[in-house]
Amino acid sequence: MTRTASELAQFLGCAIEGEGSTIVSGVAAPATARPADLIYVETPKHLDRAAASLAQVVVIAPGLALAGKTLLRAVNPKLAFARAAEWIAPPAPIAVGIHATAVIAPTAQLARGVAVGPYAVIEEGVRIGAGSEIGAFCFLGSGSVIGEGCRLHPHVTLYAVARLANRVILHSGAVIGSDGFGYVAGDGKRWKFPQVGEVEIHDDVEIGANTTIDRGSLERTEICAGAKLDNLVHVAHNVHIGENTVIAAQTGISGSARIGRDAAFGGQAGLGDHCVVEDGAVIGGQAGILPGKIVRSGQIVWGTPARPLAKFKEQFAWFSRLPELAKRIRNIEKQSESNRG
Repeated sequence: MTRTASELAQFLGCAIEGEGSTIVSGVAAPATARPADLIYVETPKHLDRAAASLAQVVVIAPGLALAGKTLLRAVNPKLAFARAAEWIAPPAPIAVGIHATAVIAPTAQLARGVAVGPYAVIEEGVRIGAGSEIGAFCFLGSGSVIGEGCRLHPHVTLYAVARLANRVILHSGAVIGSDGFGYVAGDGKRWKFPQVGEVEIHDDVEIGANTTIDRGSLERTEICAGAKLDNLVHVAHNVHIGENTVIAAQTGISGSARIGRDAAFGGQAGLGDHCVVEDGAVIGGQAGILPGKIVRSGQIVWGTPARPLAKFKEQFAWFSRLPELAKRIRNIEKQSESNRG
């Protein structure tokens, strides 16, 4: 989509310096940008790359100077750049129209503008809101619900219990609503505990490729508005994830964990069952939280078992010195034995 620099400045609410009629039709990194691409600069260390770029329009922080370009001044250039990218270069469609090979049950309800790709299967009673796109080979189980403006990339699976609100994005291989891992030991075997709950995913959630979200056992698994889950994340039964929380790849969240809003998880973090992570907490990469533990609001934790970051750094510093300390202790022991002799 082609825009002028002036139109872009108005859309972003930015002050403009330079030629407002300059055309912008894409976004790029400085090194690969073409003349009509938009780039951004947050700090002085990136000014040289921007100056050498072919891009003619730059989103730039206040107080930075850059000659020969049209500048859009933004307090948060990265955020302004992301908003501009969504406006200038919206994602390519996942599907267009209803493909002839799609299998759609007679009782399924598809609202205006729904697109369905090749070999998708939509079972009885499914409801899909206006403008949603269903990619090739997706499977939508009977009675599942999809809101407006959702984007399901190829090979997404929704079990019958899945409920998606509006503008939800599911990447390839995501599985929503599979049974939770619940068993009861007795009589020499493990008995499957009932997995009869639902999954509810609220507005503007994005879920990465090959991520799995289990249905509730007797309750509900819930992902609240604006949460973002990376690839290969596992969310077990009855988990609650609060608004705008972000979770990086390969994180595993055990059953009945409760996560507040605006929390952040590094990659490969692990939560035991019935953990509580309060609002705004930060869980470092590969951190392990033991079952039933609470991470308080705003706290940053790291390590396994997870502990406050300052404590982790202190302990890690001592841990790295263990070989040196062991050598010193051996020398002290030898000296003590020598003195006794």
